[in-house]
Amino acid sequence: MLKPTNPERAAASRSRSSSKDVAQLAGVSTATVSRALNSPDAVDPETLARVRAAAAKLRYVPHGGARSLRSQRTRMIGAVVPSVEYALYARTTSAVHQRVSARGYSLVLAEHHYDLDAELRVTAQLVQHGVDAFVFVGLDHHPALFSLLDDYGRPYVLTWGVDPLRRHPSVGFDNHAAAYQVTRHLVELGHQHIGLLSAPLQGNDRGMARGEGMRAALADAGLALDPRHVQYAPIHLDTAGEGMMKLISAPNRPTAVVATNDIFAVGGMVACRNAGLRIPQDISITGIDNTDLGATQTPGLTSVRTPIIEIGHAAAEQLMARLEGKDYEAFQSFPIEVVYRGSTAAPKKA
Repeated sequence: MLKPTNPERAAASRSRSSSKDVAQLAGVSTATVSRALNSPDAVDPETLARVRAAAAKLRYVPHGGARSLRSQRTRMIGAVVPSVEYALYARTTSAVHQRVSARGYSLVLAEHHYDLDAELRVTAQLVQHGVDAFVFVGLDHHPALFSLLDDYGRPYVLTWGVDPLRRHPSVGFDNHAAAYQVTRHLVELGHQHIGLLSAPLQGNDRGMARGEGMRAALADAGLALDPRHVQYAPIHLDTAGEGMMKLISAPNRPTAVVATNDIFAVGGMVACRNAGLRIPQDISITGIDNTDLGATQTPGLTSVRTPIIEIGHAAAEQLMARLEGKDYEAFQSFPIEVVYRGSTAAPKKA
């Protein structure tokens, strides 16, 4: 347990950049800075980009709301997520909301579409509007994000992973281990040609860790991932199906596929059925996150149970404890578990 040192408010006394500093760096007037940050549609795109870049470099946030709220709480907590369309992020966010709402806090939701510059920008806007604390997804973020939060005394917690260097408070689980374990299951069944269906990796340390976990399991078995057996796609059933069609059309096609989440896995299952492949007789498929979508397939999807609700509850409890000056657990790692169902079996003998 950590004692509340309240560095968040102590940091508020540090000197900060002014709008004049931003104007000088961007080569515009302070009036233009004000328009760019408060009425961006009134500024031409090139000037707006220069002002935003200067503000980000100087870690500038307009002082109005932030300064007036340094001595009092708004009881608002911000959840800044990659996408509100992805059901699992929505479930974690809902779990945060359940806990904070019960204690009289409000949750403010924003998304950044896997763009870390956009994440920094929207967080700065929420700081400007007096949001007290923040929940983020994943471990990799723009370096200026943490400087901004420290400068303005805003506690935060990272979710869906645990910082191995213990630099940033975090609650989550081991994404590397999730993919490692399910890949090892396929190897133990006898599969040697295993494909990977994954989300794009930019701004997505969860997907990167899962891909690395799969490759590690293969390496430990003396195997390697064939570059022809890797597909990246946005997280949708239809794009997952398109990726799977490319995998099963590849030379020496894989006999099993690790999907880095259940949406990819189910989209892949649909594509395989449409192509006349039987699951698991002709191809085995696994997912991660153990959703109802995967569990209700025929056959049911072998997947990895991840603690998406638990981490939402833990993140909420940590932030409220810090805001209220109570002891808190800065780092919490929750267990995962492979759930074996009918989508995996030994490869068909030649």
